Amino acid sequence: MSRLAKKPVHIPQGVNIRIDGNVIVVEGPLGKLEEKFLPNFISIKIEDSKVMVERKSDAGNARALQGLYWSLIRNSVTGVTTGFTKTMEIKGIGYKWEMSGNALMITAGFSHPMKFPVPAGVKIATDGIAILNITGINKQIVGQVAANLRFIRPPEPYKGKGIRYKDEVVRLKEGKAGAKK
Repeated sequence: MSRLAKKPVHIPQGVNIRIDGNVIVVEGPLGKLEEKFLPNFISIKIEDSKVMVERKSDAGNARALQGLYWSLIRNSVTGVTTGFTKTMEIKGIGYKWEMSGNALMITAGFSHPMKFPVPAGVKIATDGIAILNITGINKQIVGQVAANLRFIRPPEPYKGKGIRYKDEVVRLKEGKAGAKK
């Protein structure tokens, strides 16, 4: 169990949290998120402007779930107040992306442009042809969309061409010993 789960999750102004059965609902200025939890192992208490996550027993599974649900609730509160953003970039000659309706068209060295449908709850905006911003209130979905985009054309190790996270550092390998640069 993480020691962070012993601390309460603070609820900022404008955020409403309620428990409906085994679902915790977090509503804020940017939207609404629902997270299921296991009431057999975990109890969630809302007091004043704090949420406490406590385990009902010391079973190994309950200890792990306490930290998990603490993080999920904290991420939900952050998501409905400020949201989450992932910035990606594409590098390579002729590599680019552009929005076409509700889909992202990716030109990344394939014989045809790839069409990537934008899932619900996520907004994708392009800054020019090389930078892409993925925003949403659900951290898991934003991260998964970014990972799916990177999977289309991951950066290759010799020239660094491909789709990468903005802050990602790609270690480049040296080419053949006899090759001229």
